[in-house]
Amino acid sequence: MTAVGVRELAAAAGLLGWRHPAWLWARVGGDAMDLGLLGQALKNHDGRGLARTATATALVAGITAVDLYAAVTRSRSRAVALTAATTLSVSPREAYDLWRRLEDLPSFMAHLDEVRTTGPTTSHWRASAPFGRTVEWDAHITDDVPGERIAWRSAGRAAVSSEGEVRFEPAPGGRGTEVRVRMRYAMPGGRLGEAAARYFGEDPRQQLDDDLRRFKQVAETGEVVRSEGAPGGKRARREFPQHPARPLSAAELEEARS
Repeated sequence: MTAVGVRELAAAAGLLGWRHPAWLWARVGGDAMDLGLLGQALKNHDGRGLARTATATALVAGITAVDLYAAVTRSRSRAVALTAATTLSVSPREAYDLWRRLEDLPSFMAHLDEVRTTGPTTSHWRASAPFGRTVEWDAHITDDVPGERIAWRSAGRAAVSSEGEVRFEPAPGGRGTEVRVRMRYAMPGGRLGEAAARYFGEDPRQQLDDDLRRFKQVAETGEVVRSEGAPGGKRARREFPQHPARPLSAAELEEARS
């Protein structure tokens, strides 16, 4: 118990005197040790004070979650590079025109809440982030060749430092358009933040693949086509709801965007 007390005081002193995520991770490590000790107490209990031990375990688990969130969100960001591609049965110019309407990007990009054009080459973005957070940033278009490519980069000290490029190339044999996406952005929390996001079902690579799949559906049918696999969708993760494969009605599309 003396060692536990010394550890807590040392972590508290570090947090108050030195703003560095290392002390937050020290708290997370201490929480894990506390949970281990409480787990042993629950496993080897003799019936006396069991309720108190169980209550203490639940409280420490809650504190651990808060400490882990603080450590992940305040750790150094890690650059994540993503690539994805798909083939559409529309012309390169049609595919480009659909992507170039930035305000419509949230109709197929699940993590985007809003994109608002603020100038000829500038825009404001708002998106859902891991752990239920929302982030906003400004971006500007760095390259724009109609029917061929569009590139962008976040502006200033953005909450999400990002850049990307989309290329629209004729598919072999005149079979439509190959869309190739390259993105790079800073993942809060470094490798651990990326791992935590993947654990909670928010793997950025899978998200990009899903976004491109929906982009293909919108380009070819005008709507997000949904299957019968998950009738209500996973609303806790803000995924698009699914029904038998058919275009969404106006009311359903509005609900998916809200």
